[in-house]
Amino acid sequence: KVKLKKAIQQQNTEGARIYAQDAIREKNQALNCLRLSSRIDAVGSRLETAIRMNTVTNSMKGVTKGMAKSLASMNVEQVATVMDNFEQQFEDMDVKSGYMENAMTSTTASATPADQVDGLIHMVADEAGLELGDAFEEIGPVGNKVPEKKEEVKVPEKAGLEARLAALQR
Repeated sequence: KVKLKKAIQQQNTEGARIYAQDAIREKNQALNCLRLSSRIDAVGSRLETAIRMNTVTNSMKGVTKGMAKSLASMNVEQVATVMDNFEQQFEDMDVKSGYMENAMTSTTASATPADQVDGLIHMVADEAGLELGDAFEEIGPVGNKVPEKKEEVKVPEKAGLEARLAALQR
């Protein structure tokens, strides 16, 4: 384009045409190279996808073979028994940890003066220009309100085992 501009300034019309044709040809070649590059990238991407899909398919074959072997050797009754034992131990642990939390809460609350804690909360809220709202008033002194637990509906063990076994056998 610089040569074209120079030729126009020198009133060289034939040279200007030649430079203009060269510039257009070079631009078209650049666009064609860009198109070709894009097509090559697309083909490469498709090849990579096909290779990945082949790898995933082979992996899936291996996993399904392994699952079939595992399912064939699995004792459903033994698994159900282990799961029931686990659930029972989990419930026992939940009860014990709840008792420990209550004990820790009451011990911590009695060791920390409630009026000092409430005073600090109000002081920080006042400094920050915040309103405490009803939530803080409902709680009362520190550690006196314990979150309520929802009641759990317990299914008889025998019925639960039979239902699971029937579902697995279907």
